[in-house]
Amino acid sequence: MKIDPEKCIACRECIDFCPMNCITEKEGAVSIEQDECVVCGVCLRAGVCPTEALYLPTESMQYPRAIRAQFSDPGVWHPSTNQGGRGTEEMKTNDVTGRFRRGEYGMALEFGRPGTGARMTDLEKVLQVLVGMDVELETNNAVFALLEEPLTGRVKPEFRNEKVLSAILEFKVREDQLEEVVRRLQPVLAEVDTVVSWGLATRFAEDGTLPVLARLESLGVPARPNAKINMGMGRPIVEL
Repeated sequence: MKIDPEKCIACRECIDFCPMNCITEKEGAVSIEQDECVVCGVCLRAGVCPTEALYLPTESMQYPRAIRAQFSDPGVWHPSTNQGGRGTEEMKTNDVTGRFRRGEYGMALEFGRPGTGARMTDLEKVLQVLVGMDVELETNNAVFALLEEPLTGRVKPEFRNEKVLSAILEFKVREDQLEEVVRRLQPVLAEVDTVVSWGLATRFAEDGTLPVLARLESLGVPARPNAKINMGMGRPIVEL
């Protein structure tokens, strides 16, 4: 996003609407720090500018900068997955899709929320650890389209420094890999310069318990069980 200096009257109405805090006033002029702007469009959609000085420049929708809006503005779809938002199907639909079966865990690492954002270099640090393990990255995920081939865990050079509001890495692990994956990811997650939320999808045991909770506790990982339970509104499309 940009501000037309010819139209701006420095009323400051737009400043509080920026989730990245990159709209600032200096010496009576309001501007947007372009390297920090994730092109989420919140300031523009708020409709608070009395002179319509805020605008979306053409170059913001051209690559590589275009990925900022694709990951930050839910109204902009990802061309690689044909989905909006963060460009991946939610893990909570597993009751229907069966992406993660018995003996497997689905994992999602969400970078940048709430309100901190993340650079692709943050994701790259974690990706390089993941590709060194026998885990299955989700290919139907917008991040996957940004990776170099052959798969090394590196992001394509043109995208490495782009900043987005939020991005999710999704992958599948076997149950017997849980301890190794947690132990290897914890140090690198502590080093990235953003907030990371770690989600795990699992199926209930036949007795209605969640055995994974005890395993996480033994690893010193606090878990907050949440669930989206299929109450008959969706039918499984695969045999689980």
